[in-house]
Amino acid sequence: MQPQFTSSFSFLMAATGFAVGLGNIWRFPYMTGENGGGAFVLAYLLCVGIIGIPIVIAEILAGRSGGAHPPLAIGRLAQAGGHSKQWRHLGHLNLLTAFLLVGTYCVVAGWVIWYLYKAASTGFAGVTAMEAVAGFEQVQASIGGMLAWTLVGLLLVGGIIYSGVNRGIEPSVRVLMPALILLVIALVAYNAFQPGFGQAVSYLFTPDFSKLSGETFLAAVGQAFFSIGVAMAGMMMFGAYLPPHVSIARCALAIIAIDTLVALLAGVMIFPMVFRFGLDPESGAGLIFETLPVVFAQMPGGQLVAVVFFLLLMVAAITSMVGFMEPVVAWLEEKYHQSRHLATLCTLAAVILVGAASVMSYTTIAELTVGPFNLNGFLDYLSGQIMLPVGGLFIAIFVGWRVSNERARKELPQMSDRAFAAWRFLIRYPVPLAIAVILVTGLG
Repeated sequence: MQPQFTSSFSFLMAATGFAVGLGNIWRFPYMTGENGGGAFVLAYLLCVGIIGIPIVIAEILAGRSGGAHPPLAIGRLAQAGGHSKQWRHLGHLNLLTAFLLVGTYCVVAGWVIWYLYKAASTGFAGVTAMEAVAGFEQVQASIGGMLAWTLVGLLLVGGIIYSGVNRGIEPSVRVLMPALILLVIALVAYNAFQPGFGQAVSYLFTPDFSKLSGETFLAAVGQAFFSIGVAMAGMMMFGAYLPPHVSIARCALAIIAIDTLVALLAGVMIFPMVFRFGLDPESGAGLIFETLPVVFAQMPGGQLVAVVFFLLLMVAAITSMVGFMEPVVAWLEEKYHQSRHLATLCTLAAVILVGAASVMSYTTIAELTVGPFNLNGFLDYLSGQIMLPVGGLFIAIFVGWRVSNERARKELPQMSDRAFAAWRFLIRYPVPLAIAVILVTGLG
């Protein structure tokens, strides 16, 4: 029997926990820095509003209507509409995307847990900007350390999934996700009274239109999909667990509103520190690990705040990884008739292998390249900037053109006729066209 969340709040926290994670607090600030500041933020907001909202509604709808993991859910919907079962391979693409993403994501989660340990043991006492940069370089140079902390994170995720939907996933997100959001707001409030705040707000929200390009929009749509959780199976899987009386549209709007708010707050939280301590806003993936230790070292009660921050950031990373891995576990359960426990262990073992390869791409196999990328960079580019948009494009096409109007309306009874018609129009025409144009111009 298909498990269900016991309340709409549980679904909202699980889906928000999947969406709100390192994509918001780690990836969004450094992607903003690498792609022109305010120009990227503008492109991101456009992608979220025009593309993200309709697709999230479509994904949750497909999951709940299909009532299973993505390949089976999409296959059922295709057959019900008299279409080819081959559409189920769209679900396989989503699963593969999630699997590749969690293989690199788990390494960053390991960094977070390592920094939690550092915060608890030293509080970053006396750390300067140069020492913070050097410290992060040392983390990336340590194979043993990265493997150990990555494994710790994956074991925590495995424990939650092993316990099931109602005993593992549901209780783990109901308390900790709201706490994370409150802490981010508290850190933003602290920064509002510190030097660099005005410069950071200007950097984030004053777009330089000369920096808008196809590459900017491709990066923005990839970040929007990565941050919200589009086309990576988790949202569709949680939709399958959503009780039938809960409004999909309201949940989708709430998820995206919270997710976008946290991403913007993360930028307002990080960049004042960047400018205050003379750091480079384009310093890439290490931005959060090179800036926060410096501010924690100098703020009153910094060690306590550092411990709580990295603890809750760890929680955000873990709840996101649950969303990546749960669909794979559910697929193994159904496809190969495995128990949840065995499916969890198999998935965990496979992710550990990919995570180990990702770890070694920072050191021992750093010279192994695919075009301009090392292995880790290639997997991130392939999954984040190609597979996510392609997956989103085909989800829009499938739900827009292969799920009947009557079936879609049945899953969205709370929407007004005007809102439903607007969503149906967007998911059929502007959304696929926009994604296709972004892909062609961004990759061209």
